[in-house]
Amino acid sequence: MLRWLWLSAAVIGLDLGTKRLAETVLSPYEPLKLTSFFDLTLMYNTGAAFSFLSDQDGWQRWFFVVVAVLVTLVLGGWLATLKTGERLAAAALSLIIGGALGNLVDRVLYGHVTDFIHLHYQQWYWPAFNIADSAITVGVVLILLARRPDSAA
Repeated sequence: MLRWLWLSAAVIGLDLGTKRLAETVLSPYEPLKLTSFFDLTLMYNTGAAFSFLSDQDGWQRWFFVVVAVLVTLVLGGWLATLKTGERLAAAALSLIIGGALGNLVDRVLYGHVTDFIHLHYQQWYWPAFNIADSAITVGVVLILLARRPDSAA
């Protein structure tokens, strides 16, 4: 099922491309309002999800690099063991791998992850995220669905 790594490559390309585009057309921390609940806002995150550990002095960069590499290796090994009919699980793992590697590139090259998708409702704001984060989230949901006992995938 390693042939599903095309999906990982697509996620990486889309993620890195949209991050560079966001950096080209957006000014940091200045929202570009698209709808009443959706802005494009260029932000940089030195931590992980929800800016976890972003207030540290820099060691977290390499910690998250190591975590991303280990997760990618483990999930890649899992992907290699899937049977032909386990397409949902293969897609899920490939999305997570692509998302992890997309953010890994940012961490290694720039020391932070570039985020730009910003959702909100009235005064409540969801932390900014990117395509890689979205792929990881969708992948986790799909892997949970694929592993349900009553799942046909």
